[in-house]
Amino acid sequence: MGLVLGLALAIWALGAWMRVPGSVRLAAIAALWAAVMLAHLVLPEGNGLRVAVGGSARVWAVLGGAVALGLGYGAVVRRLRRRLAPVVATVAPPSEAERYARHIMLREIGGPGQKKLRAAKVLVIGAGGLGSSALLYLAASGVGCIGVIDDDVVEVSNLQRQIIHSDARLGMAKVQSATIVMRALNPLVEVRPYNRRLTEDIAAELVAEYDLVLDGSDNFDTRYLVNRVCVTLGKPLISAAITQWEGQIGLYDPARGGPCYECVFPLRPAPGVVPTCAEAGVAAPLPGVIGAMMALEAVKEITGAGQGLRGRLVIFDGLYGESRVIGVQKRQGCAVCGGSA
Repeated sequence: MGLVLGLALAIWALGAWMRVPGSVRLAAIAALWAAVMLAHLVLPEGNGLRVAVGGSARVWAVLGGAVALGLGYGAVVRRLRRRLAPVVATVAPPSEAERYARHIMLREIGGPGQKKLRAAKVLVIGAGGLGSSALLYLAASGVGCIGVIDDDVVEVSNLQRQIIHSDARLGMAKVQSATIVMRALNPLVEVRPYNRRLTEDIAAELVAEYDLVLDGSDNFDTRYLVNRVCVTLGKPLISAAITQWEGQIGLYDPARGGPCYECVFPLRPAPGVVPTCAEAGVAAPLPGVIGAMMALEAVKEITGAGQGLRGRLVIFDGLYGESRVIGVQKRQGCAVCGGSA
């Protein structure tokens, strides 16, 4: 058997050296295989030629079938790529087709989904732990317009978990630091930085400019404010929170049948009951995990892929590696959305 395989390798190598087309070389090796099969099928047991080529007809048949299957699969893949190329060209400019190729290959996103991402406008509240990874993945995913609002500056204690910032940008406004990295990662997206705190007097006007809001803020005043404005304007809201080793994320959208944030959390905790990260600490990768989940849910919401978290709340326990999904629903008499079906 080794003699035949060696001969096949020699045919391939010699043909390559002589620049013989691959199809011709494959045909020569196929003829060699056919001759070996014929020898095993026609010649009697113990014949010298059968002994020289080794193995048995069954072994050579299996080997030939496996090789043919592999070559056939490769041919199908190449054909599909040739058919996909003109389709990709029609849904994305050349500069985008290669950048987002892995998205376009997904049947749940494809070219139409990538066009939706390009046309989408997403506002991210906070450029800290949750915002860091969410902003990076939104930019990498090709969301056309990304707004980010935060009034804080980069401090050395942020760098343990806020991966969008760096030591070289200590003291810089977080929104400016984030903008530099996002534009470097994907110059095709528009980034709108707002270096200020989200307050009642600007919230409605700002949120109205966007299709989807991601809230990664670290205080309940902002969370309740963002929820009220999103409910009033009919904007879907992806809200998440983290502490120590645990995180949670949900999609709040009463305009499309889901509950609002206040339906699920009608009462803010008493002071000191839910400590901040500065007070209780937080594992460095945790905000990256939950922030990336926020970006993933945003991609799904924009493209319509899969099942989103509307009406569901994910609770992630990083310390024990466990996740739970619980159903949530509108609360009758909710002061913000009314809770009506």
